[in-house]
Amino acid sequence: MNTGLHTNYKDVLRNSFPFDLLTEEQFTRMLDESSPASFKENEFLFHEEDEEVEVFFLLQGIAKNVLHRDDGQHISVRFYYPGDLIGLMILLAGGQMNFSVKALEDCETLRFKRNIFLDLMAENEAFSEVVLTGIGDRMKSLYDEIKKERSVSDRENIGLFRTRVHMIMERARTIRDNCTLEQAAEMLSEENSAGLVAVNEEGSLQGVLTQQHIIRGLLTGGRKERISRWMEDRPQTIQEHAFSYEVLTFFKDDYIDLVPVMRGESVVGILMAESFLQLQDSKYLHLSYRLQHAETIKELMAVAPKFHPDFHAFTEALLNERTHPTEVCEFISSYNDQLHRKAIQFALRAMKKEGYGPPPINYCFIVMGSQGRREQAFSTDQDNGLILDNYRHMKNWRRVEDYFHLFAAKVNRILADAGFPECSGGIMARERKWCRGIDEWKEEVFRWVRESESQEIRDFTIFIDYRPIFGDFTLAERLREVVTERIQHGKLMQAMLMKDTLRFRVPINPFGRMVVRGKKKTIDIKKAALMQIVNGVRIFAIRYGVNEVSTTARLDALEKLEVFHPRDVKNAKLAMDVLHYHRLKQNLRELRSEKKLTNEIAPFDLEKDDRRQLKEALIISKRLQQMSELSFQKSKGI
Repeated sequence: MNTGLHTNYKDVLRNSFPFDLLTEEQFTRMLDESSPASFKENEFLFHEEDEEVEVFFLLQGIAKNVLHRDDGQHISVRFYYPGDLIGLMILLAGGQMNFSVKALEDCETLRFKRNIFLDLMAENEAFSEVVLTGIGDRMKSLYDEIKKERSVSDRENIGLFRTRVHMIMERARTIRDNCTLEQAAEMLSEENSAGLVAVNEEGSLQGVLTQQHIIRGLLTGGRKERISRWMEDRPQTIQEHAFSYEVLTFFKDDYIDLVPVMRGESVVGILMAESFLQLQDSKYLHLSYRLQHAETIKELMAVAPKFHPDFHAFTEALLNERTHPTEVCEFISSYNDQLHRKAIQFALRAMKKEGYGPPPINYCFIVMGSQGRREQAFSTDQDNGLILDNYRHMKNWRRVEDYFHLFAAKVNRILADAGFPECSGGIMARERKWCRGIDEWKEEVFRWVRESESQEIRDFTIFIDYRPIFGDFTLAERLREVVTERIQHGKLMQAMLMKDTLRFRVPINPFGRMVVRGKKKTIDIKKAALMQIVNGVRIFAIRYGVNEVSTTARLDALEKLEVFHPRDVKNAKLAMDVLHYHRLKQNLRELRSEKKLTNEIAPFDLEKDDRRQLKEALIISKRLQQMSELSFQKSKGI
């Protein structure tokens, strides 16, 4: 079925590599069974969930490959330009590859029948060899990209790194340093170990010998040589009572395979990368495993932080181990990220089951507020939204919009069932205001900058702390790049932000005494203290164009820019630790007694030292609030 499009491109295609390797009959057969296919910007040529994928020859436009990772992030591995064949890897892998291809701009393609294309490869050896070589190169780039992405730390599971080394180490298999490679190979085989620790007559550490060392020696014919020639004679070591996170960098950044564990100068065990998978007694690991393998909403609810006593116990253990409370909040936030991703996957599965299919365009699910900043405790509700690829130019834009509103409603409902109450202010992805195309988001932020009112300012403070957790992260990154400069110069908005921050004064009177309220003599530690630090730092971050989201990262950036003195940064972090500590402790007490979660602290019920530290944290918070107010009055004329 030849068309005008076929005619226009027939000569070009005939002389293009590798189609010039086909016989005239083969080329005609391929073209006769092809058909033109047009795709609008952001439309998918095919999606990972499509059951049948054809081969496309790109005539006009640019497309990109989107790899779907298990953690919910979508990453771009490669781009396709006119003259590229698209879909070959999936074609030859039998469909068992988890990536999609979408149009970055309006694209014109020729769609070849998969069976015809496979027949041509079977008939024409030269054509087949060229196609397969190209696939090999693409597979290598795909593998390199996946490996690169896996090497990037997302700082999850902080709590696991607080485990002591001696709790996860394995027995050391030792060998005398005067043994031969042949003897080492036999011992390694008998012990079924990844490596050996070489010691001298006195049992002192001399080096480590891994499978790679032995194989390298054997391949060069060194069977009878001493292992001392092939072993690593200056290995990294770790003491048995160190925290396990201290050794993780050896495996992650230094690519070391085996680390001896020491008691003083004696070897008492070994650690390998696999050792960190053996934390079978960790309550958190059990919960994390159950979360990752949950198949129903009921199973998801069972491992939600608010409902599970083991999660409460693990959190308290982290605090008792003197883990920084800000890190504990980050740990809780990371666990909640996992739960959110699972909820999103459930919703996607439901959409497909109900006949709506996969998402029609790329999207990014974002979390905002305290979860966006990774500063969550147990008393939290939902603050989330969706950034969509631009879709209003498509003929089926209403169907696209309806799809995501229904999808988001499912996510919000699942999260509510899992212990994340719906936001009383309606800041949830199912609401039209919080589910927009990326250009609409830009326009909305620019409008906020120009003409914000008090309620919208509060919405903005929640939104600007957004962080992507699922989907195409580049959408969130592109939006951040665009809005940062605009809000940096939004004088009216910054004035409104300052005014909103001053609604709540830190409860310290001019004489430095804590001001309590009500019969129970309490302080709202979040609203009246913690948020004053968060808000003040956020305003300075906006003013100086800082892109970081977490308060501690913003403080570090402001110190680097010499906006804040290092002493003030240290004090602010210390105050946040104290405030987070008391908030978490209060939440845990309320959970154990099955009371409603609050942020109300009764200072005079605390031990003397705790009360003193709380008072000092409040003074630091008040100082930051005053510093912010004076700074903005001076420079903005507020």
